[in-house]
Amino acid sequence: MGAFDLFIAFLSRSNAITYFVLAWLSFYFIITIWIFIYRYFSMREKERDEEKYLNALLVNQGGYAFDLALSKCVNNQEEISKEKLDICVTRAEVEITKGLSLLSIISSTSPFIGLFGTVVSILDTFSQLGSGGGGSSLSVIAPAISEALVATAAGIFTAIPAYSAHIALKRKAYIYLQIINQQYKLLLKNRA
Repeated sequence: MGAFDLFIAFLSRSNAITYFVLAWLSFYFIITIWIFIYRYFSMREKERDEEKYLNALLVNQGGYAFDLALSKCVNNQEEISKEKLDICVTRAEVEITKGLSLLSIISSTSPFIGLFGTVVSILDTFSQLGSGGGGSSLSVIAPAISEALVATAAGIFTAIPAYSAHIALKRKAYIYLQIINQQYKLLLKNRA
């Protein structure tokens, strides 16, 4: 019997709560992968552009590109304002950390969702055994319990990539914000 056949057999014996839990965790898994891929590549591109802008500031070249975080707050016709730069730094921080809290929620709640599915499946198994559904030997209980544990495994399987993606993107955001802070200091220094 192949893995696919085992999975179909598992689904045929499962209850509605197990379907719901597995669907929820599948949705979480897809969202995790999507957020990671989209945010990683967009962060990488933004970081590269901001690094170029920082290098231009370091060698005292102007040329503000208006699609960058702090260059939006710098107008060639007026003096650089600290208050305006503070607002732009805050906006850049909000923009670069989008999706991180959702990854944190997914990584922390997925194991609980899986555990919920396991508990409900075990309760269902014991309910069937208590009502005379085939005896209570280990050969009857063990397969039912092992099938119930699939939900916990699915929860952990979903949490691991979500947590890993959260940490990786958080580090990428930290590097980006360090570049922004360096730009901030240079722009304020050049203002004086």
